[in-house]
Amino acid sequence: MALLQTSLIWIAYAVAVVLLMAVAAIFVYVYQTPRDRAASVTTVCIFTLSALLATVMLLPVDVALVSSTTSSKTGRRKDWATQDRVDNIVYQLKIVYYFLYSLDAVLCLLVVPFTYFWYEEYDEVAAEEGNQTVGQRFWGALKYTLAFIALVIILFLVGFFVPIAKDRKGGHFDLDYLQHLLSENRGERALTFALGLLITIGILIYIVYTAAGLALLPVSFIKSAPSISAPTLVANTESALETNRERQRQLEGRNEGREDGLAPKDRRELDALVREERTLVRRERLAAEASGEGKGWLIKTWRKIEAIFRPIKLLGGIFILLVAIVIWISMLITGIDKGKNSICKRHCGYILGHIHIFNPINWVLVKSAKVFPVDYVLFALLVLLFFSGSVVGIAVLGIRFLWLQVFQIRKGHTSPQALLLATVMLTLIVLALNYSIPMMVVPQYATFGPQTYCDHPPKAPGEQPDCSDHTYHIIACSETANSAAAKNVCTPSVVSTFLNRITMNFNFFGVVDFWAQFAFLAVFLIVFLTSLVRTPKMDEYQLEQDADEDEEEGLLGSTGRRFGATWQDLTGRGSKTKGSGSHVAAEHSHDDQRDED
Repeated sequence: MALLQTSLIWIAYAVAVVLLMAVAAIFVYVYQTPRDRAASVTTVCIFTLSALLATVMLLPVDVALVSSTTSSKTGRRKDWATQDRVDNIVYQLKIVYYFLYSLDAVLCLLVVPFTYFWYEEYDEVAAEEGNQTVGQRFWGALKYTLAFIALVIILFLVGFFVPIAKDRKGGHFDLDYLQHLLSENRGERALTFALGLLITIGILIYIVYTAAGLALLPVSFIKSAPSISAPTLVANTESALETNRERQRQLEGRNEGREDGLAPKDRRELDALVREERTLVRRERLAAEASGEGKGWLIKTWRKIEAIFRPIKLLGGIFILLVAIVIWISMLITGIDKGKNSICKRHCGYILGHIHIFNPINWVLVKSAKVFPVDYVLFALLVLLFFSGSVVGIAVLGIRFLWLQVFQIRKGHTSPQALLLATVMLTLIVLALNYSIPMMVVPQYATFGPQTYCDHPPKAPGEQPDCSDHTYHIIACSETANSAAAKNVCTPSVVSTFLNRITMNFNFFGVVDFWAQFAFLAVFLIVFLTSLVRTPKMDEYQLEQDADEDEEEGLLGSTGRRFGATWQDLTGRGSKTKGSGSHVAAEHSHDDQRDED
């Protein structure tokens, strides 16, 4: 039975990893520009994002495996769960965690930078003429990557020799749980320091991009859904362009042969028509891109899916908004709880002994963890929400150095260099999520899950306590539980132990990471309140390089034809609407008609 249960848990994880690879592939293919697509960049980005998401999604597996050793109804260990079996489960999880964390660090600090320089070193002309070999390109990329190799070596050397925090007086440091966190293995300490530094850097990016994106994501669903179909937009634009050019031909023909050229009135009209023609040409190209013309099957399929779900976009936006608000409240509650009731405050990075204030998200996951894989599905949706918010934040703000924008992240227009830099940013953000979700959103679930212990005296020495007639003695496991029954039953998750070891041994990281969560909440609140009174420029931002803001608002404005637009997007056929012609040409045609009359 035990083997079957653990096998099912790992199978569920494998299925989740495959689905996450699909999510990473969709992100890369949707955002990268087709004309500059490079196999090396695409492969590295997909693999890196998949590895990162797999690391985060290991948490429910961790919780399910350690919780499978106990019965939450009786507060006792199961008969098969001997201490050796439990230690073996924890050891296997440690190996997987250390492998994934090390892989994430190598991908972020070495593989992605090398791929960036490998792409930059490519010279198409020299390669065609035979003046650039693979070896030359490899050596050119490696020369620039040596700086990152030196950085990794320095980082691990510092972590290997840096002294851990020594202020251990008071603050409940005599608890067995906290004593267990004090790392004595220098190799473990080096990895702990390196990941602690990367998580802290990632949290600084997470404060700006994830907070802004998480606030804008639901509001953009509600307020900025395009209400005119791409085929209709193409048809209307073609009609307007045809009318515009016909009017230009009329003006040029009417003034042909005149020595003094066009009359002032006709010159002004022709200039206006030429400007409008440029706008219509841009609009025609944008409409063709929006309909997926010239794109691959994946982009076209994505457009169809967007069209199918457009009618429920408003309801989906409202639902996501409610979930985001509940997450915000849960994080605020945990932050207040930790700040007020932490067993050792800043000395251990505000480790919380047990929850004192009700946390709704944590409660839902703890209850659902009793029926695997319900909690796994809920946790996956939670991670995807944070990841989607991060992508939206990067797309809206772009890749910046201080206030200067270096690269834009746009659907179908992202260069390989920008995609690699976005992957690095998402790498650091996902590492930050490895701290924020377990420590702030679902602290009890991430540490002990649904584990409980029986705090009733055993009938005989060496036996497990029996709470079948004393259910009120069944207590949820916590870090401060120091009784013999709790020590024999409760097993903390590997990820919570690892994260608490970071904040315990290097409390500077713990202090920064903890207080940064309040900055995240503040940024989310500011962006959310601002977006309520100002329509977000999600789609307009992608178009503003090609058209004026007024034109974009016209294209994305509400027309009351959402359901008709959805059907036209699905069928790929548009219909010309009345008044779709050039307003300048139409206006002057009426003037000419009046002159003739």
